[in-house]
Amino acid sequence: MYEISTKLPPAAWRRIRRFTGVLTLVSVAVSVIASNIILEVFSQGINLPGLAAAVVMPALLGGPMMFYLSVRHEQLRHANRQLQVMAETDWLTACLNRGAFTRKVEADLVSPASAGGTGALLVVDADDFKRVNDRFGHQAGDEALRRIADVIRANVRKSDLVGRLGGEEFGVYLAEASHAKVDEIAERVRHAIAALVFTPSGMPCPLSVSIGGISFSKPAAYEDIYRLADERLYMAKSNGRDCIALTKAA
Repeated sequence: MYEISTKLPPAAWRRIRRFTGVLTLVSVAVSVIASNIILEVFSQGINLPGLAAAVVMPALLGGPMMFYLSVRHEQLRHANRQLQVMAETDWLTACLNRGAFTRKVEADLVSPASAGGTGALLVVDADDFKRVNDRFGHQAGDEALRRIADVIRANVRKSDLVGRLGGEEFGVYLAEASHAKVDEIAERVRHAIAALVFTPSGMPCPLSVSIGGISFSKPAAYEDIYRLADERLYMAKSNGRDCIALTKAA
């Protein structure tokens, strides 16, 4: 469950101080110039008390107002950013949800900046997951999914995308990864999940995943690479589960 935090990050406070300072200086400058022009017309120009008033009044009145407005602006900006993250995040595992994962992968697949590059898609599916829910309940099943998601994220690169595609199925998108690197990462994920110690209600419950994947050259269509990766997943399942089936796009 996610909650909107009202605590602003340090970067927001830096922007607030910069925004307040700049606008206060602008207000003071405008006040001094306007006062001088007015006093030039009606008297001998601005004197020292008039200059002090032209500087102090906008600083005292405008400064706090600018600070208040900039704080409110940053709070709204921070809340909107959190709402966007929440809209893209799977509530249970904190991975990208299916829609966000698909959009981000599609964007990279057709990006002109990545044209001619390579990529890979892994589909990771928990083996015999119904057994976990049937034996230990859905709460234990949810915890198992969280643990699996944590392990996947810990064993891929920071630049890789991890999404929950539905149920006990996860997707991993690896941009600019060689076929050998994809195989290395997939094996690392499989091995780390098999090594998990998961004991709901104090009873051991081994976990494992099957992984299907495809590496390819861009541009590519998401529907095509997902279909091919999913076919490889079924191959991994039919080979006894807890294994990997990878291929290269022709």
